[in-house]
Amino acid sequence: MTNNDMTNNDLTGKAGYERFTIKQKITMMVNRYEIRSVDAEGAEGPLIAMAQQKRMAFKEQVTFYADEARTQPVFGFKARQRMDLGATYDVTDASGTPIGSFRKEFAKSLLRSTWQLTGADGLEATGTERNQSVAIARRLWEVLPVVGDLPSPFLFHFDFTAPDGSIVLSSVRRRSLRDRYDVELPATPNGWRLDWRVGAAMAVALDALQSR
Repeated sequence: MTNNDMTNNDLTGKAGYERFTIKQKITMMVNRYEIRSVDAEGAEGPLIAMAQQKRMAFKEQVTFYADEARTQPVFGFKARQRMDLGATYDVTDASGTPIGSFRKEFAKSLLRSTWQLTGADGLEATGTERNQSVAIARRLWEVLPVVGDLPSPFLFHFDFTAPDGSIVLSSVRRRSLRDRYDVELPATPNGWRLDWRVGAAMAVALDALQSR
């Protein structure tokens, strides 16, 4: 099935998106994430999910909707414990059924951000920043007293690898006026592919929770 063959019903199921882009828009009042499909030639398609959150709100729960009016939930993630650096986040579908989870490895992340991702079928993957030198430079930048709210000049990319070495999720940050992440969900050698909703939740969390 291609992206162009998908219907609205596919948004609430595992079918579909092998690649998509996530754009973040920051205003004085809200953070907004827009997820759009991307075809084989790299052209952006229609909006497939979006989330909007007040800037000062806790980030322990994020809900994604299929429409601008935010009337049709598609999926979301929520922390099991609030204000916990090592919290596990459950990813759920529109009905609240768990479809995956993720958590940050706090100790390992001191020098290089590391995450553990689990799919509903039990497959586990470890995600790390692709370039350790950039990871260290980004941390040094963040502790500079003059930085404040200045955007980081460093672009960070993540790869999530299954136990057999297969990459199941990659997130590449692009330099643009709005934060943009290009996300791919490669199939493993046996044809398995990560649920796009779990991949999208993890990719947004890499931005929203990166400072945790």
